[in-house]
Amino acid sequence: MIALDPYLIAQTAIANLKASVRLVLERGPSEGMTNAEIGRTLGIYTGHKGHEGHVSRTLLSALEAEGVAKQDKTSKRWTLRVHDGDDGAEP
Repeated sequence: MIALDPYLIAQTAIANLKASVRLVLERGPSEGMTNAEIGRTLGIYTGHKGHEGHVSRTLLSALEAEGVAKQDKTSKRWTLRVHDGDDGAEP
């Protein structure tokens, strides 16, 4: 019998969800997308009344902390961060 590791399953699921959000942003409009648009595109904009969008918002926050995505505070739209290749690290 193969032993399933719940931690590994959870981490794989989170990695796959973050990758799907990244792909949606990559393929989305240049002006970006709102949390609701991203969540609905992926079918993860669910929750109990008044609390929809927590899953997609949590994933966007994780991507922001990792330096992958950013939100325009005025429009509330999310886009991928553009890296210029100069992160200050030694080659």
